Amino acid sequence: MFYGYTPEKEILFASEMKALHNICKEVRPFPPGHCYDGEKFVCYYDIAKVEQFHDDEQDAIFKGINEKLTKAVEKRMDSDAPLGFLLSGGLDSSLVCALAARMTDKPIRTFAVGIEDGPIDTKYARQVADYIGADHTEVLFSRQDIFDTLSTLIYNTETWDITTIRASMGMYLVSKYIHENTDIKVLMTGEISDEIFGYKYTDFAPTPEAFQEEAEKRLREIYMYDVLRADRCISSNGLEARVPFGDLDFVKYVMAIQPEKKMNYTGIGKYLLRKAFEGDLLPHDILYREKAAFSDAVGHSSVDYLKGYAEELYSDEDLQRAKAKYTFATPISKESLMYRDIFESHFPGRADLIKDFWMPNKEWENCDVDDPSARVLPNYGKSGE
Repeated sequence: MFYGYTPEKEILFASEMKALHNICKEVRPFPPGHCYDGEKFVCYYDIAKVEQFHDDEQDAIFKGINEKLTKAVEKRMDSDAPLGFLLSGGLDSSLVCALAARMTDKPIRTFAVGIEDGPIDTKYARQVADYIGADHTEVLFSRQDIFDTLSTLIYNTETWDITTIRASMGMYLVSKYIHENTDIKVLMTGEISDEIFGYKYTDFAPTPEAFQEEAEKRLREIYMYDVLRADRCISSNGLEARVPFGDLDFVKYVMAIQPEKKMNYTGIGKYLLRKAFEGDLLPHDILYREKAAFSDAVGHSSVDYLKGYAEELYSDEDLQRAKAKYTFATPISKESLMYRDIFESHFPGRADLIKDFWMPNKEWENCDVDDPSARVLPNYGKSGE
């Protein structure tokens, strides 16, 4: 949601920035958790703020996570239009799909996406689909599809952020396929789990307080990154996105777990979430598989092709000149310069709608990196093999 002011000082609202771009000098994001009372924005709910941490012990936490996520999925199964599921084969989407499969007599319809010459997660998605008895479809795209789609993708997502664009490519193309080849109108996805349970880089959080602060920051900014990606990739293809991990009751409960219990002391990320669903819901190997970053999981070569494309388009001198051309969120690589130039061709002067590059917390050990991919972190593991 966005708002802007006309030259006559009238306030206008729109669900996408592009609707206001040519008629409002200033356009801003409608602040999440706020309402507009005719004069000012009033915060009615800050989902990231924890008034008081609860004292649940581990067994109670496992039970709470299990019950609240199950209810979140069940609530979103209520649809008068055909329902589909994005299944990456990673923990989050696999949990959503497995829970949904138990709530219906018919096989759920799942979709996995990958690049033709090296999809990473499609084999894991197939394992999950087979295990839960899903009606499963693999959607593979080509190197040329990436280049043909890039400008349209940036126009639809209204972002120049590296992570968002990389991760949007697969999601946009699978959503496009679903729109053009099926009768599905609603898609369930696994977003928002990382923000509240932790990313690979939050393994390096120096203290429980720092871990919690990072989760709060990510939640408050999520409308510029993962939620933006899921919303635009899906809705620009005429589909509705539903996100069980974003259920307010679920998020509120997880955010209020004592942060020291959410940190990765075991060497297994998202331990609480995995442990909460031990049993026969998913194969153990899937439940405890290390995370692959979604932007990489559709295929490492997808990101490598984008980087290579930018290397052909720009010289080192072009990247140096970009520092003077783009003083806000200055491109940090030729790839990011390519995205920024395309963004500016569509929406000149609107770059400040996105706060910054989505990157790990550079103040933490091992996190001062120059690429947002989890592949550059020392704890990435073998999830992508």
